[in-house]
Amino acid sequence: MVKELAIRTSGLYKQFDKHIAVNNVDLEIGEGEVYGLIGPNGAGKTSLIRMLASAEEPTAGEIYLNGEILRRDKTSPTLKRRLGYLPDDYPLYKELTVWDYLDYFARLYLLKEPKRTKRLHEVLQLIQLENKRNSLISTLSRGMKQRLCLARTIIHEPIILLLDEPVSGLDPIARMQFREIIKVLQSAGMTILISSHVLSDLAELCTSVGIMELGFLVESTSLQELYKSCATQQIVISTLENLEVLLGELKNNPLVGDWEILANKDKDSVKIDFSGNQQDSADLLRSLVTSGIPLTEFHCTQEDLESIFLKLGHKQTS
Repeated sequence: MVKELAIRTSGLYKQFDKHIAVNNVDLEIGEGEVYGLIGPNGAGKTSLIRMLASAEEPTAGEIYLNGEILRRDKTSPTLKRRLGYLPDDYPLYKELTVWDYLDYFARLYLLKEPKRTKRLHEVLQLIQLENKRNSLISTLSRGMKQRLCLARTIIHEPIILLLDEPVSGLDPIARMQFREIIKVLQSAGMTILISSHVLSDLAELCTSVGIMELGFLVESTSLQELYKSCATQQIVISTLENLEVLLGELKNNPLVGDWEILANKDKDSVKIDFSGNQQDSADLLRSLVTSGIPLTEFHCTQEDLESIFLKLGHKQTS
């Protein structure tokens, strides 16, 4: 079954004076996807997200949400209510309590009682701040504040969520907590576009990714297809003997490409790029054992999302 498109752009273009921030972007995101937007600073990610959120007017091009055209004027109020937008620098009213802050935004979205109170309890449980409902925002940790911002973003039950660098500056535990919330929202059927420089988080969350460079969307595909087409198989090999003996054997194999010696106090290890299939990997292992090299590790893996991004970015700029 072909998924309906939650987000589609056609020829989307944004220019500030002489600077082209977004250049003729045709983007398609299916309903229920978590779409990761990747790119260096200045690639156009924030400008693209702001246009999708109706916070910025496109210079040219069109945006469709669930098949309906999005306009920045007052002709699309129902459509805009389907959106939740979390920018990377959203201010908090630190003199308010957690409850009053969320209640304020719930009232702005015209949520009526008893639904409003019920919804506040729901989002507080989701972001794990129910026990902080009466605490001043100024007393919260950075991770708690970011989760509270997310709660504000989803208080009106949007079906499309736009997140611009939501885990920037968070520690690993706070990032993990944020990831778990995103997974819950995805399981509920929400479509989520998230930009981040923490590619390991995107690799865990996303179904599809888009890569932006200099305003262009240079790649947009499912994560599975990206790995299939761009990821190089890698093998980590460790030995008890001098590493030069192992390297000598590896250099004789035509399927072995680049290699990197790994720093390890307890053993000599090397990571190689390997262009063969599973049978070729098995043959390589057999040949090393037959050569009498005492192996302690032979582990097949593939390039991670960060390596693929750097490789694709280099191709675009070279």
